[in-house]
Amino acid sequence: MEFVNKAIQELGELLHGLIPDLSALPLVLLFAAVFMGVLVVPQLVKQQNPIKRRLAPAVAARPEDEGPKLRVSASNSAWDQMIAGLEKRAVPTKEKERTTARLRQLQAGNVGPNAVRNYYAIRLAMAVIFPLTYLALLPFFSRDMAIENILLLGVCAAVFGLYLPAAWLSNRTRRRQIAVQESFPDALDMLMVCVEAGLGLDGAFTRVGAQMAAAHPVLAEHFGLVSLELRAGMSREAALRNLADRIGLPEVTSFVVLLIQSDRLGTSIGRTLRIQAEEMRLKRMLRAEEKAYKLPVKMAVPLVLCLLPAIVTVVALPGIIRIVRVMLPILSG
Repeated sequence: MEFVNKAIQELGELLHGLIPDLSALPLVLLFAAVFMGVLVVPQLVKQQNPIKRRLAPAVAARPEDEGPKLRVSASNSAWDQMIAGLEKRAVPTKEKERTTARLRQLQAGNVGPNAVRNYYAIRLAMAVIFPLTYLALLPFFSRDMAIENILLLGVCAAVFGLYLPAAWLSNRTRRRQIAVQESFPDALDMLMVCVEAGLGLDGAFTRVGAQMAAAHPVLAEHFGLVSLELRAGMSREAALRNLADRIGLPEVTSFVVLLIQSDRLGTSIGRTLRIQAEEMRLKRMLRAEEKAYKLPVKMAVPLVLCLLPAIVTVVALPGIIRIVRVMLPILSG
C-alpha cells in the first residue's frame, strides 16, 4: 500500500512538472481523447463497412487483370506506396494514354516496370519543389516585390518544374534516336554478314548486339532486348515490331516491315539486308551532305554579330581618330 501511495505521489509530481496548473489537466485529457478519436474512429468505420466486408472474399478470390499494367510487381516500401497513391491521381488512366506514356519511356531508354509512374511523380514533385524553393529564396533577393509579381513568378516556377522532365525526356529520346540512326547501317552490314554466313536471324541479332556493345551501346541494347524477347517465346514479327516501336525512327520501321514481308513470302533475308544496308548508307551520306550545305548559312549569323563589328572598328578607327584630332578643333574655331 505504501508503494502504491508513493507511485501516485511521484505521478502527481510528474504531472505537476509537466503541467504547473493542474486545472488545465482536464483540457489536456480532452484534447488527447479528441485527437485519438480522430485517428481511430475512421479506421474502425472503414473496417466495419458492411459493403466492403461482404465484397472482401470476392475481391481476394478474383484473379489479377491480364491486361497491361504500369506496375508489374507490388512492393511495400514507402516510396512505392507514395507513388501508388500519386498514380491514381496523376498517371493517365485511359489505356491509349498509358500505352503512349509507356512507349515514350521505352524510347528514352527507361525500361523499368515503374518508369511511367516515377516519371509522373518526379514531374509533380518538381512542380511543387520549384515554387517552394522560389518562395524560400525570395527574401534574400527582393523584400519589396508586389504580391502579383510573386504569384506570377511562383506560377512560372511551377510550370517550369512541371515541363522540365518532359523536355529532358524528349531530349534523351532524340539523342538515342540519333545514335541509332548513325549506327544502324553498320549493324545492317553485320547482320547481312552473319545471315549470309549461315547464322539464323535470331542468332544474328544476338551476335551483332554483343559485338556492337562497346562501339554502339544504344543499338546493342535494342538488339539485346530483341534477343531476349525471341528467347522468351515471342514471335519474330512481334519482336521486330516492338523494336521499331522502341526506337521510333522511320528508317527502322521500314526495315522491320521489309524483314517481316521477306519472312512471310520466303524471300532471301540476306538480299533484303544488303539492299536495306545500301539504302541506309546512302541516307546517312545525304544527311551529312545536307549538314555541310547548311553550315555556311548557320555561320553567317555569328560572323555578322561577332566579327563584323570588330572589322568595322579596326578599319574605321584611324579615320575617327583623325577627325577627332583635326576636324573638331577646326570646327570649334
